[in-house]
Amino acid sequence: MPEKVSFVVGSSSNPIIIETGKFAKQADGAVTVQLGETIVLVAAVAASKAKPGQEFFPLTVDYRERAAAAGKFPGGYFKREGRPTEKEILTSRVIDRPIRPLFPKGWYNEVQVQSVLLSTDGENDPDILAIIGASAALSVSDIPWEGPLGAVRVGRVGGQFVVNPTHAQMVESDLDLVYVGNAADHVMFEGSAKEISDADFAASLEFAHQACQPIIAAQKELAARAGKPKRQITINIVPEDILKEAKNLAGERMIPALLTTKKLEREAAVKAVTDDVGAKLVAKFGAERVTEFVLKDAFYYIQKEAVRSLVLDSGKRLDGRGFADVRPISSEVGILPRAHGSAVFARGETQAVVLATLGTTEESQEFDAYTGGQTQKQLILHYNFPNFSVGETGRISGPGRREIGHGALAERSIEPMISLKEFPYAIRVTCEIMESNGSTSMASVCGGTLALMDAGVPLIRPVAGISVGICTEYNDQKEISRYRLLTDIIGWEDAFCDMDCKIAGTEKGVTGFQLDLKLKGIPHKQMAEALEAARVARLHILVEMGKTLAESRKEMSKYAPRILTLRINPEKIGALIGPGGKNIKRIVEESGCEINIEDDGSVKIYSVAEEGMKIARSHIEALTCEIEIGKIYRGRVVSIKEFGAFVEVLPGRDGLVHISELANFRVKQVEDIVKMGDEITVKCVGIDEKGRVKLSRKAAMEERDKEMAAKA
Repeated sequence: MPEKVSFVVGSSSNPIIIETGKFAKQADGAVTVQLGETIVLVAAVAASKAKPGQEFFPLTVDYRERAAAAGKFPGGYFKREGRPTEKEILTSRVIDRPIRPLFPKGWYNEVQVQSVLLSTDGENDPDILAIIGASAALSVSDIPWEGPLGAVRVGRVGGQFVVNPTHAQMVESDLDLVYVGNAADHVMFEGSAKEISDADFAASLEFAHQACQPIIAAQKELAARAGKPKRQITINIVPEDILKEAKNLAGERMIPALLTTKKLEREAAVKAVTDDVGAKLVAKFGAERVTEFVLKDAFYYIQKEAVRSLVLDSGKRLDGRGFADVRPISSEVGILPRAHGSAVFARGETQAVVLATLGTTEESQEFDAYTGGQTQKQLILHYNFPNFSVGETGRISGPGRREIGHGALAERSIEPMISLKEFPYAIRVTCEIMESNGSTSMASVCGGTLALMDAGVPLIRPVAGISVGICTEYNDQKEISRYRLLTDIIGWEDAFCDMDCKIAGTEKGVTGFQLDLKLKGIPHKQMAEALEAARVARLHILVEMGKTLAESRKEMSKYAPRILTLRINPEKIGALIGPGGKNIKRIVEESGCEINIEDDGSVKIYSVAEEGMKIARSHIEALTCEIEIGKIYRGRVVSIKEFGAFVEVLPGRDGLVHISELANFRVKQVEDIVKMGDEITVKCVGIDEKGRVKLSRKAAMEERDKEMAAKA
């Protein structure tokens, strides 16, 4: 029978409803989560046994949006949803990261957690509901998992924190925090902010944590009423006798190998030890027992134990730094001649080459937004992580989920510092990772900032980012008894320790953040200390970056498009475009410029060549300028009547020179003074209520005579 729980989070008038037993009943666990008229289905299934030879935990998390949920058709020719969008990929990642550490270590049965958007009201974002749904589906299932988790989005409007704000509220918010927590600790967070202070950011985490508690309580209630007993499982562990012998054979050799300063040398030294020990283990126990999996797992355990002992017992890091030290920083700008902006940023053995490209706003990225919110991006940051950056070979393909996630983190860290409304360009930042040994996403933030400043993009303030790790030890009460924070973690500290907390910001506050844990959670005390360590490191990095380029260049690259914005009467847009686009096409062809026309009468001219911009401006002004009373024009006679001549003074705009205004004497007939096609100088002497223009050749001649007399 279906079961449901309903609860209110924060000050919302709409309850969140979690229901199970109605849909997807053949899944191991399935729920729907509803807020307002937004509904997400989440189903979880685990294979009954691991695949032969399986050596890792194969968890797949997938989130998909259906156009029908918003009452729409998909865009494109096929009218069917295709590969996942960037939003779907990022939502899949934000579900995956908090639930993954809570599965049993050494359990290798395949698990799939799939989320489908069934209904959207365009106000309540489904990503938070999908996280809650994944936790609830796993909680009611028979799949072994140490949940539940609560999830909320926190904004700050008018200085007040808001739980699960609507899209309308988020427009006014200076914080976008996606937070996941358990009953006691922080588990995951990510998002962006508009220079929120470090203290206020820490306060937002505490606020979010408290908001999660009713969500956790509701899932426990649902699991008690409708949950299945957890299945019995088999854990894959290295046989005790083999592990003990591997430790004996490795002896003290592993420590000096790990303390080798350079990454590749360290890897080679460790490999020499593991190859030697592995061969001896096979000789003693036989290849049937000492499989590749057993060797891999055994050496991972030995290395992890050694790294953690070095940190906690000996107070040493693998590369010899102090725990609060940032690796040596170097940077350059303007390194690539044709790029609009370019930089290389290196922090230790992590190096990013970053290019900035400026284009017209027509090149902004547009996308379907079934759930409401943003439909266009003016700033795009793409992150690429080639195999050679870690000295390896591998499959070469398009960007994976990790690359898309790292790019999104760097993008949202930088974006708050660009006044996009005042800088009418599309901006693309391309981060090419050249070397990787820890936190390339934060190197992309630093390199991206330098490349943008090199391109002349007016940043409010430079942005830098850093990652802080932690190495912990727990007592019998499952409380942290010892720990060390590690500023600017390297790859092996990330692999063998417990946290990767990335914080980006300016000298004034935080702009981007992301927490990943291997722990089940981290208390607020340690988290607050990590935020302070990140703040100190960030300020140090900003000083080092400032030695290379302290602020945005005043002049853009000669290869970047210049922009000129003209304002015309919106009623003149039709005249500017012309029949079938005839006028605007002619201007583009003659000037070589790109021209964008907005409904409010804003005309943006983009051109690399100054001469082309002058040509375009001249044509546009000629087509759209209004005839002004008292102004003198040079015009062409386009029609002759008995009572006067019509003179075109602007393209498509003419006026009448009455016969009495053709000369300062009596004129018998118009043809005595002008003929068809003649160019004459006239002055606008009036415009009547119907818009008819009155011109005078006589007044223009009199004004010319006055000017000549004044000069004489």
